[in-house]
Amino acid sequence: MDIGKIKLLINTVKYLKPLQVYYRLYYFFRSIIFNRDVVQKPVPVFESITWEKRLNHPVCYLKRNKSFTFLNITHQFSEQIDWNYNDYGKLWTYNLNYFDFLNQQEMSKEIGTNLIYDYIKNDRFLKDGKEPYPISLRGINWVKFLIINQVKDEVINFTLYNHYGILFKNLEYHLLGNHLLENAFSLLFGAYYFQDDELYNKSKHILLSELNEQILSDGAHFELSPMYHQIILSRLLDSIQLIKLNSEWKRDDLLSFLEQKASLMFSWLHNTTYRSGHIAMFNDATFDIAPSSIQLFSYAKNLNIIEQKIPLSDSGYRKIISNNYELFIDVGNIGPDYQPAHAHSDTFNFELINKGKPIIVDTGISTYEKNSKRQEERSTNSHNTVVINSQNQTQVWGGFRVARRAKITNLIENDTSISATHDGYKRKGFVHNRIFEWSDYYIKIKDFLNKSSSNKAQAYFHFHSSIIKPIIKNDKVILTDRNIIISFEGYSKIKLKSYDLSFGFNKTNKAFKLFIDFDKNLNTLISFKNV
Repeated sequence: MDIGKIKLLINTVKYLKPLQVYYRLYYFFRSIIFNRDVVQKPVPVFESITWEKRLNHPVCYLKRNKSFTFLNITHQFSEQIDWNYNDYGKLWTYNLNYFDFLNQQEMSKEIGTNLIYDYIKNDRFLKDGKEPYPISLRGINWVKFLIINQVKDEVINFTLYNHYGILFKNLEYHLLGNHLLENAFSLLFGAYYFQDDELYNKSKHILLSELNEQILSDGAHFELSPMYHQIILSRLLDSIQLIKLNSEWKRDDLLSFLEQKASLMFSWLHNTTYRSGHIAMFNDATFDIAPSSIQLFSYAKNLNIIEQKIPLSDSGYRKIISNNYELFIDVGNIGPDYQPAHAHSDTFNFELINKGKPIIVDTGISTYEKNSKRQEERSTNSHNTVVINSQNQTQVWGGFRVARRAKITNLIENDTSISATHDGYKRKGFVHNRIFEWSDYYIKIKDFLNKSSSNKAQAYFHFHSSIIKPIIKNDKVILTDRNIIISFEGYSKIKLKSYDLSFGFNKTNKAFKLFIDFDKNLNTLISFKNV
């Protein structure tokens, strides 16, 4: 192993919590020494519970041709469903094993039950489906379906209960983050369904500790992906509804705790959602995965969740709202330190929405496969910020790994400007300061480096695919269809190229991006006409 690889690993693992290291070693050696399945247990006697369907999952299963559509890829099984099918990558297989399709609007009791039985028939051959994350999501989906359709089946309940036994023994303490939360939410559903105190106590313990850590003071989920924030909030709201609908089984302080966290998350989502109802595609985020903000706002209000009015702070995100535009800015650190799997190298990234229409956007993600495309979409040059010497500010690698991280070293804010500095290029001797200034008529972006880059600094601006080809005229870039002019001072060259803008997993559109070569200082002025 070369010295570069060793440094990469050291700069990655040094941020892990001791708990993560312990469980990585524990699970690894347990599988070698014991290598046996969890002992199956009889299903306890339990009473029926209640559930009300609030969120329909998009249609992803069609019975007439036995086809499944996940991540914008459709596959038709000719005969038997292969629940281990992996030709489209692990995430597609995971989605097949989640059973989200049980909650699509067109799913009947007969079809859904038959799919569950087909899965059970293949239980001993399952691979990815026996991992704790798909067990967690599948458990929630099975419980919802079984309650709504009043399915009381001993074989299904036996399999479900023992899948929860596998999950209980393999909780994702080695990963933490949203994975452990999903484990806990699912254990809560299993606990209520089977009236199992052991599942409930474990779920409650994890939810109390993890939600206290993972929900920041401004309401953000600490992985700082607006998409994952929506997903976690939807699980939180489901858990609140589950407890409220079945209040006779347990009476303690968990409900009020979950409501308080939901209120915080509701506030953050409201603060960061655009007027159009869309979210910023910062970090790992894309379309058609999470419930929409509008759906979640409605769900929260139905459950009488009170929205707190908390300004954006700890998440590092800021949103400036004008009569003419919405400007979403990232002036925060990579987070969390010990689980940055969904983080990008994107310090000082921003999105610009003009009168409800996207202008400058984050490029989003189109894959979770560990390939060059994934690496590109996480890299600095895929975001609206500055690249120096073709290097990343933050060292993203391996699909979901992060080594060296850019840190914010100075942040100053007032009513009309934000100034911040990061040290992501300090290994090359550079410090980057960016200032945003604004009024209803313009946005100014000022980039300062502490020394000359010999014209090897580049500022990137990624346009939405709806923008027709911009016109470059001297120091100006004209968006003729939007009445917007972007002008530059301090540049050495203005270049325009095409790129792939993500519209979902495995789905992209061609769009234009600007990159501006400069030496030390660059002033960018975005002017709005006809305000």
